[in-house]
Amino acid sequence: MTMSAGWYLRRLSRMGPREVGSRVGDAVRRRRWRSARPDCPRVTRARFTAVLPAGTIAAIPPDAAKRLIAEADRLMYGHAEYFGVVRDDLADPDWWCDPKTGRRAPWGYAFDVPYRNEDAVGDIKQIWELSRHQYLTVLAAAYAITGNERYAERVAEHLRSWWAANPPLRGVHWISGIELGIRLLSWVWIRRLLDGWPGAAGLFEDNPVALHQIWHHQRWLAAFPSRGSSANNHVIAEAAGQFAAACAFGWFPSSARWRAGALRSLERHLRGNTFASGLNRELATEYHGLVLELGLAAVAEADAAGVPVPASVRLVLLRMTDALAAVVDSRLRPPRQGDADDGHGLVVDGAGTDRWASLLATGDAVFGRLAWWPVVTGTDVRTPLLAALIRPYAKEGTAPAVSRPASRPGHFADAGMTILRGPEEIWCRCDGGPHGFLSIAAHAHADALSVEVRHDGVDVLADPGTFCYHGQPEWRQYFRSTLGHNTLQLDGGDQSVSGGPFLWTRHARSRVLVADAPEAGVARWCAEHDGYQRSVHRRRVELTAASRELRVVDEVRGPHRAVRLAFHLGPAIAADLVGNRAVLTWTRDGEDRSAVLDLPGQLCWRAHRGETDPPLGWYSAGFGRKEPATALVGTGFADGAEGFTTVLRFRG
Repeated sequence: MTMSAGWYLRRLSRMGPREVGSRVGDAVRRRRWRSARPDCPRVTRARFTAVLPAGTIAAIPPDAAKRLIAEADRLMYGHAEYFGVVRDDLADPDWWCDPKTGRRAPWGYAFDVPYRNEDAVGDIKQIWELSRHQYLTVLAAAYAITGNERYAERVAEHLRSWWAANPPLRGVHWISGIELGIRLLSWVWIRRLLDGWPGAAGLFEDNPVALHQIWHHQRWLAAFPSRGSSANNHVIAEAAGQFAAACAFGWFPSSARWRAGALRSLERHLRGNTFASGLNRELATEYHGLVLELGLAAVAEADAAGVPVPASVRLVLLRMTDALAAVVDSRLRPPRQGDADDGHGLVVDGAGTDRWASLLATGDAVFGRLAWWPVVTGTDVRTPLLAALIRPYAKEGTAPAVSRPASRPGHFADAGMTILRGPEEIWCRCDGGPHGFLSIAAHAHADALSVEVRHDGVDVLADPGTFCYHGQPEWRQYFRSTLGHNTLQLDGGDQSVSGGPFLWTRHARSRVLVADAPEAGVARWCAEHDGYQRSVHRRRVELTAASRELRVVDEVRGPHRAVRLAFHLGPAIAADLVGNRAVLTWTRDGEDRSAVLDLPGQLCWRAHRGETDPPLGWYSAGFGRKEPATALVGTGFADGAEGFTTVLRFRG
């Protein structure tokens, strides 16, 4: 995918004068850096002191350690899977090759590489992911747990290979700041976890090549931070990686300046990227998880190095953790809202470890769980590692007195998210919030007033997910479209106007009118949005606990218009549609479950599944993966005289 002149004009229109000026400065600097690449200052007597406290590794739960070692052994044999692509080449990887397309990214000055053009480069996500070196943190953790030097030797072999193949400012791995930031964080943890291995110092602090790479990564991040309309999760990753490296690898003349600048950026953008309620402003749940992971990792480095951190940083992370605890369903699954690309801040766990349970376990260790928090029964490796470094919040001398929720919140007014809960583990998310974050709303979907319904953790009315970012525009468009969500479409268009794969040029404005979310009785929600010019879409949702019934009423106020109302079923749901009634069946833990979905009779209903021209009836469980799922779509007209009523009844 290459960007047209029109895209650049649309992108420019979403910037303010200050951002435009800063980007012009970046362009000048990139041109100057093409020929001016200074050497790393000479470092003498470098020592790594940010080690884990004694007894930390022994505190790792045995089952979590077992999963980690199994994962490390798969990696040692060269096996891994990224974004749905199985790889068997990790014993000796080609750092520039995309295994999905077989294409190899071109060599050259980093800022000249057309990384958005899949025909020239391949799938950039596939190429970048391995070079975050998070699989090497897994191998380093396996060494820390077992003492088996073969894991450490493989880590050293791959780092030396990567450093040799990727000199500063050459190639695709020097283009994106988020990649540099996460890579630095991985290197910090690799060095920490390899402490005790005889070759650790020779790999890092006594290695001129490693010092050269670490210095150039930090110089790059100090020069080219994400700015203005792009200052979303990327800037958090850049600041967290820069800060972690400047704390743990503080061996350079500029380390103190880099550390102070990164901490200022982290504090500013953590606050700016987070609602007062604790939810991430991108309203893309996986990025809530990524930012929380990055923030916790940064605080761990600060505490390990004895660097004071503003109280506001810990407060934001506390609120993010409480918000996560409030929105998860009975199986600890959070909403599937907005974009998701399987990105992690720090990976030291094996396959099968629950990301969200891990974050809540860390939150318990650092902040203390509240009485209404869900119980976390799973275990992980990361929690004891982070908890060993982070000072508990209650003991943090600068921690302000904080009023935490006495009971589980059901409505987050600033984020426009409402969670309705009923008996039998019925969970319903209602979306009446802003259309994403900042002027481009990069990771938003056109999903105003959509609902997401689960029963005991099973997607019944599902958010279909994301699937892809680059290279497949028809699929990118589908998964972020209005038709691709459980909401109403008018005249075949989206509520918000897309200007590119990470750009929205007009945003639907939503407002919540009613949000009453008791966990017994009748829970009610009502909201409307103005995304369809000349018309207003209003939706009312009621969840009645006694009858286990969810009622959705859609009204269109405005001119006579063509309507499509969509309900996307989860991949586990079988549907038998007759007329305007669908009988839904599925199995959970060996038990058959069912529900009846009565759809508005004014519309003509049809079931779609796995269609490709155009795409309709798909579910993406993770980035790069999709599978057929049933979408029920009703077509007709809205005349403003009556609403469209949908009733979902769960059977006993």
